[in-house]
Amino acid sequence: MVETYNDKVVKQFTVMTVIWGIVGMLVGVFIAAQLAWPWLNFDIPWLSYGRLRPLHTNAVIFAFGGSGLFATSYYIVQRTCHARLFSDALAAFTFWGWQAVIVAVAITFPLGITQSKEYAETEWPIDILITLVWVAYGVVFFGTIAKRKIAHIYVANWFFAAYIITIALLHIVNNLSLPVSMSKSYVIYSGAVDAMVQWWYGHNAVGFFLTAGFLGMMYYFVPKQAGRPVYSYRLSIVHFWALIAIYMWAGPHHLHYTALPDWAQSLGMVFSLILLAPSWGGMINGMMTLSGAWHKLRTDPILRFMIVSLSFYGMSTFEGPMMSIKTVNALSHYTDWTIGHVHSGALGWVAMITIGCVYSLYPRLLKLPGMFSTKAIEVHFWVMTIGVVLYIASMWIAGVMQGLMWRATNADGTLAYTFVESLKATYPYYYVRFLGGLLVLSGMFIMLWNMWRTAQMARDTAPVAVPAPAHA
Repeated sequence: MVETYNDKVVKQFTVMTVIWGIVGMLVGVFIAAQLAWPWLNFDIPWLSYGRLRPLHTNAVIFAFGGSGLFATSYYIVQRTCHARLFSDALAAFTFWGWQAVIVAVAITFPLGITQSKEYAETEWPIDILITLVWVAYGVVFFGTIAKRKIAHIYVANWFFAAYIITIALLHIVNNLSLPVSMSKSYVIYSGAVDAMVQWWYGHNAVGFFLTAGFLGMMYYFVPKQAGRPVYSYRLSIVHFWALIAIYMWAGPHHLHYTALPDWAQSLGMVFSLILLAPSWGGMINGMMTLSGAWHKLRTDPILRFMIVSLSFYGMSTFEGPMMSIKTVNALSHYTDWTIGHVHSGALGWVAMITIGCVYSLYPRLLKLPGMFSTKAIEVHFWVMTIGVVLYIASMWIAGVMQGLMWRATNADGTLAYTFVESLKATYPYYYVRFLGGLLVLSGMFIMLWNMWRTAQMARDTAPVAVPAPAHA
């Protein structure tokens, strides 16, 4: 008997990954334009930068990235366990519940209804819905592993399992609050404790949602696309345990030179530096999977997306520990260098590995040998790569310039530059960033067109049921 998988929910999440990617990046390009041309808020409160910026971050991380994680984890866990999803009804609930969360965010954030916590701005009714969806997700995922037909649990599922458990813990602890109305609550922590809990959450949202989950994607789709076994299965296990053991401790590096105790800041810095080793272990493992198949990069743009994303992952996970060093952080903190670093990871690593995996996954879901247009994927790759490089390079240069201008002093000890002067010097880089973001967004529209034509192709080639002849 051939096992039938639940690919309906995978298909739904895959399509919404691209749609929410366009929405989130469109908001990002608009607020990047606002920094270059401030009049673009039109004096409308719900179009102001302060309200649209959290909408952008949540749409890109949780709507685009989250939908991609749901899609790939559901697809991978079924194939590697040789078992159908534990519950079709719960899987459907996770899809519609997650879309409801995203729509609620899109309504409340522009209205200014948030609890003002980075990456955790949603107010308490939405937080409860997120919790219910996430518990259902955990039941579906772990239930599928429990009913697996083979003893071995593939390494990608270890990464997905760690991210599901850890995000549940982070979300609940960071969002403990006292509601005073349907749209307002007050967090139970205060002062430096609130800051520490927030960045324990914030950095581990990066570490588990934006790293562990996407490494799960990488460990399945890179070997699949390359037609090669993973370079070192032993290294993948070492990578997994080292990463999840160390990441939890790195959050305090966001709070250097604040009211947080100095020992806690130093602890965060030390663990951030140690984190370089397992991070690069994962990058090397992914890249070396192409041993004996490097020639495929010349003809396979999907594989190129995946390998370039790994190079950005390596670059981001070198840059992060470096920026956690206190003397470096004294220059980089509060500057656009941090924005460049975040987008090196978010666009270079997360978005590019997601796009590569969707291009690999989508035709398989439609029972097709490949996407409608390989040439369009090729164009998308170059448009996005150029866009990401323009974006992050402009922000790196702007950030270093800002840090140097802010700390420059005259002989008498007074500041050499006013803040407005540093802002004026930053404007050329804001234009370049806007251009880079526009290119990345353009690539997403190319992808949507390619997926639409691929779906059309699947419909055109689907076998037509021929009715049986009627008996005389």
